[in-house]
Amino acid sequence: MASNEPSVNIGDISGNNTFAIGSQSHAESHHVHHGTGPQRDEATEQLLAAVRELRADLAQRVRGTEQTAALDEALAETETEIATTGQAGPTRRERLRELLTDSQALVTFLASAGSLAGLLGM
Repeated sequence: MASNEPSVNIGDISGNNTFAIGSQSHAESHHVHHGTGPQRDEATEQLLAAVRELRADLAQRVRGTEQTAALDEALAETETEIATTGQAGPTRRERLRELLTDSQALVTFLASAGSLAGLLGM
């Protein structure tokens, strides 16, 4: 090797490093995080737990009707929204309030429905 040729020395490489070698090189880095999803505050965690508990109670303890099917669908959508965005938006919370208001007998019958209603400020 001639002494005027460039040389490259790569030492210890660990972690998420990106590098390029050469005059026409280009380096890009794309990091994908496979965590548990977006961060959620304590109130959202409580809401998610209440949503899941009510969905389980609806499936196990309540005879299915159009009303309970609509409630279950809204609960499933809320669960998905929290899992993907880390929160349940105001529109989603309002929809749950409406459905729980329409299901007042259910709210008094199932403790899980009452818990969710309380978290929604009803």
